[in-house]
Amino acid sequence: MSLLDGKVALVTGAGHGIGRAHALELASHGAKVVVNDLGSNHHGEGSGRDADVVVDIIRSRGGEAVADYGNVSDEAAADAMVARGVQEWGRLDILVNNAGIVRDKAIWNMTVDEFDLVMAVHLRGSWLTSRAAARHWRDSAKAAGGQVYGRIINTTSGAGLQGNFGQTNYGSAKAALVGLTLTLSVELASIGVTANAVSPGAATRLSAGVTPGFTPREADDYADGEWDPMAPQVCSPVVAWLGSEKAAFVSGQVFRVLGQDLQLLKGFAPAAALDNGGKPWDATTLGRLIETRIYGSRAPGLNLGS
Repeated sequence: MSLLDGKVALVTGAGHGIGRAHALELASHGAKVVVNDLGSNHHGEGSGRDADVVVDIIRSRGGEAVADYGNVSDEAAADAMVARGVQEWGRLDILVNNAGIVRDKAIWNMTVDEFDLVMAVHLRGSWLTSRAAARHWRDSAKAAGGQVYGRIINTTSGAGLQGNFGQTNYGSAKAALVGLTLTLSVELASIGVTANAVSPGAATRLSAGVTPGFTPREADDYADGEWDPMAPQVCSPVVAWLGSEKAAFVSGQVFRVLGQDLQLLKGFAPAAALDNGGKPWDATTLGRLIETRIYGSRAPGLNLGS
């Protein structure tokens, strides 16, 4: 039995790059896939039927897939794409939020519209599909009187985790997706649904602006077993595993997949701490405490009373 036999997955932004690789990987393990893609360019302009190409590849390999051309940032379209798997195959088990665009500019050159559009696709879109899936799974759990099978895999980025020049919109959205993932893992735990995030590193249409000089290859352009550390499919086996029954114990986690490295990330945990001894902090003396006891950037000197 394959890893994802009988499972139904929705992958957003699956017409090209990483999303396309995810859809092909999930299908290779037996999942039936709703392939969503608006068909726009990497700036979010235009529309098309790019999803049809991926559906045809999956079907040519013996899998099952249907295309969806909705805009993830549109509420009705997001609801419809989540419902599509239920309509086609009677269930939805896995949601992979991957759709994204870029509008890179330094903050002093970026317009409000350029900020809002990137946030709408990455963050609002992932929230809308997650809400639609959560409503479906919650209704199913109530009807069954117990837990259900559900997996949400969101896509964050090094730009959100570490920052990147010219991407205050994209970086903010990707950082916020970690917060969304953590909160979903808490809210959906009682009904058996997990939520995790992956941070892939790959050469795709979206990364062309920050890594110029290459022509992106699609996952299906590679021969079986061919290794390229910047291939769009490098992260896809991790996504397939997170969508499987074997990953039921993993939720609220962030994985970075960069070249040959698979990393579990831990953020916003205390690195150092001070105790004010039950007295209000004093701004005039706080700097020395931070220098000596937080950063260690200067010697504290002897403290014979400690």
